[in-house]
Amino acid sequence: MKRLVSLCIVSVVSAAAFGGLSLLPAPREVVQRDGFFTAAEDADGVKASFSTDASIPKEGYRLVISQTGISVASSDPAGAFYARQTLRQLAEKAGEGWRYPCVEIVDHPQYSWRGVLLDEGRHFFGKETVRKLLDLMARYKFNVFHWHLTEDQGWRLEIPGYPKLTQCGAMRRRSPAHGATLKRGKERFSYASTEMTTEQYGPFFYTAADVREILAYAKERHIQVVPEIEMPGHAMSALGSYPEFACFPERIPAGAAADDWGIFPDVYCIGNDATIRFLEHVIDYVCELFPSPVIHIGGDECPRIRWEECPKCQARMKAEGLKKSGDLQAWLTRHMAERLAKKGRRVMGWDEILGGDVPKTAIGQSWRLGGREGAGTEHVSGADGAVKGYDMVMSPHVLTYYSNHQGLEEELFPRNGKGLSLEKAYTFDPASGVPEEARKHILGGQCCLWGEYLWNGYDLAWRMWPRAFAMSEILWSAPANRDFAEFSKRAAAERRRLIGMGISCGPMK
Repeated sequence: MKRLVSLCIVSVVSAAAFGGLSLLPAPREVVQRDGFFTAAEDADGVKASFSTDASIPKEGYRLVISQTGISVASSDPAGAFYARQTLRQLAEKAGEGWRYPCVEIVDHPQYSWRGVLLDEGRHFFGKETVRKLLDLMARYKFNVFHWHLTEDQGWRLEIPGYPKLTQCGAMRRRSPAHGATLKRGKERFSYASTEMTTEQYGPFFYTAADVREILAYAKERHIQVVPEIEMPGHAMSALGSYPEFACFPERIPAGAAADDWGIFPDVYCIGNDATIRFLEHVIDYVCELFPSPVIHIGGDECPRIRWEECPKCQARMKAEGLKKSGDLQAWLTRHMAERLAKKGRRVMGWDEILGGDVPKTAIGQSWRLGGREGAGTEHVSGADGAVKGYDMVMSPHVLTYYSNHQGLEEELFPRNGKGLSLEKAYTFDPASGVPEEARKHILGGQCCLWGEYLWNGYDLAWRMWPRAFAMSEILWSAPANRDFAEFSKRAAAERRRLIGMGISCGPMK
């Protein structure tokens, strides 16, 4: 006897019709048969026969479990790896051994970019937490780890030749207290947390050896690590270390990173040749350390008020024929894009980088839905970027910022912003609003875990799960007819598994 279950592409059926298999993300096609394959080994150790089938799409697989054994076919090693992840979810403890339901699964991803951003600029989590995150990313078939390593509040990567970046920029003299919220001040770009600690935070950072260890760990899990080095804004950790790279060094509190959250008016001085050489050195070293074909340079929320009054920046504008201060950011983006292209890399940045004349090789990451959200910077929506011919990664903050609270009546970790429930997270569609002819430029999407209100690994996991179940299914399966009730049953079962593994999880809300 066999039951054919087609998920996501044709229709989404009930959990009962799916035979109780609570797989996440949902596979495209499942043929379920009666019986089980039993073995002494768990899913990581059980023997399976592997073969190559060039007709299977990249990262896809065909998994067949019969009462006599397990076979996997794929066109590449990543597909075989993801078949093993599916097997891990199918495995059931049976006495002293394990059993696996007899099924045939044919599966492949909808999007090539299935990402998770971790911000360690605000709070440093360390290698153990990063490894745990990579393990769970692999389980749910995420393949991009966007590592946000520099911020106003912390520089987390050791750079040869610039020791103060980690001596000063990797620490704060004080920080917002656990549970503190951010409030706007009366002045432009003025913020203050409701409560501050008096304890030094850090210095915390990663050495080259640490990074190589993480890179090797990620590679084993078929996860690409994309580093982000912020420029030209969100740079107070670097400027606190080397004030001479600011427009007005005398205005910079030297010796540490910024001690509060928010957006700061002091940014890199684009008119200073020494600043450009510093940024080139950093990017060159990042390329030496990270094999990623994509290097993220941030580019979001960069105030231009210092450039407007800086003689060096005004001189740069005149020399380069730039009409307005905002053109300095586009000039820097082009400069870095050209430098990266010579190394065989592509530049990536938040949607602000597309506000100027930048090469089509640039990848945009869309975090805003419309209007002029942010620090007075140009807005290019994800759909607009795709229409213009830019490859785009979609991460609109109202649907993908999992550092936002879930909207509970009694929120465990309070913070500003509107609530993002699991049901709302499941409505995200990377291709929403994008014309059919431009959808080839939508690489995928990602969820973002910003560090202001994530103090430790427990907070991080509680925010991420179960909402990241939704993201994994959206990016891998791309359900055409979504049934949140059906998804919730599978998500609730998987959430119980994670809790049994000692993983902190938020509620099914």
